[in-house]
Amino acid sequence: VFSKIFSHEALESYLPKIQLVIKDTLRAWSSDPEPINVYHEAQKLTFRMAIRVLLGFRIPDEELGRLFEVYQQFVENVFSLPVDLPFSGYRRGIRARETLQKGLEKAIQEKLQNTQGKDYADALDILIESGKEHGKELTMQELKDGTLELIFAAYATTASASTSLIMQLLKHPRVLEKLREELRSKGILHNGCICEGSLRLDNIHGLQYLDCVIKEVLRLFTPISGGYRTVLQTFELDGFQIPKGWSVMYSIRDTHDTAPVFKDVDVFDPDRFGQGRSEDKDGRFHYLPFGGGVRTCLGKHLAKLFLKALAIELASTSRFELATRTFPRITLVPVVHPVDGLKVKFFGLDSNQNEILTGTDAMLGATV
Repeated sequence: VFSKIFSHEALESYLPKIQLVIKDTLRAWSSDPEPINVYHEAQKLTFRMAIRVLLGFRIPDEELGRLFEVYQQFVENVFSLPVDLPFSGYRRGIRARETLQKGLEKAIQEKLQNTQGKDYADALDILIESGKEHGKELTMQELKDGTLELIFAAYATTASASTSLIMQLLKHPRVLEKLREELRSKGILHNGCICEGSLRLDNIHGLQYLDCVIKEVLRLFTPISGGYRTVLQTFELDGFQIPKGWSVMYSIRDTHDTAPVFKDVDVFDPDRFGQGRSEDKDGRFHYLPFGGGVRTCLGKHLAKLFLKALAIELASTSRFELATRTFPRITLVPVVHPVDGLKVKFFGLDSNQNEILTGTDAMLGATV
């Protein structure tokens, strides 16, 4: 099922919707007279993308905002110690999950009743159809569980990587300009505007420098520190015997930090993945931001597509600057993110890359 949900055809159909969500979000960021908290807003953005694009729910903005707050409560407490006391994080997490399940059930029921006006098959459609193909109508509980799993897969790690992407573009203006040059040379960016119809999946895959930038963000700021695997047969590592059946943790971050193929590991250098160097091509397990082996992250292609679409919009239609004197400290738990969220001031741009100083309703409704 998940291979269908994240197939080339599915991603092609999601892409225009992802672009729309990103455009609307950047327009809102640019119209805010105050700096925004990028990490918090990136969480809202990826949640909205999951709800509107991946699941196709037509939830009004106000209700979507409430659902986001509940979801955040659920995520913050999902890893709490299972101590069932009235004011414990565990109890808060359970309550948030119940509220979330009610909201999702309502959205699913409305979706099942209202099938008109659909111009693409979203992930939930594919999930439902897959059940029918196998002669098994999914229950409401199974649909809610599948929905929650899809939101979880699309949310935290993508918000983390989106924030890291914006931080690195702020730190490295030459990288941002090189991205713009590539977009111009490929006929995607012209006179400060994204050319209509130019952003198709194949075109995006052909942007080699953009691919290098996203790869480098994920190498240096891998959202998740590692993963767990079960030992299938006893093996020896550095003189220690690891018995069959044990659960072991592998570290993505340590792997990236110590892999001999990467030169100057602490330096943000997208060109390391360019054709001349190809530092990720030596060995299977030196570069693994989405895990490795048969249990690699199923949503990795969607995550990379989202990050590329975001980078294209940032390079094409936005001017942004750090709103604090220094960049914030990075924490690694539960995912990589700036401690104070990264405060950034966004400015809208017109088609000639001039800053727009006024935020009228007409301007906000226009295509930038």
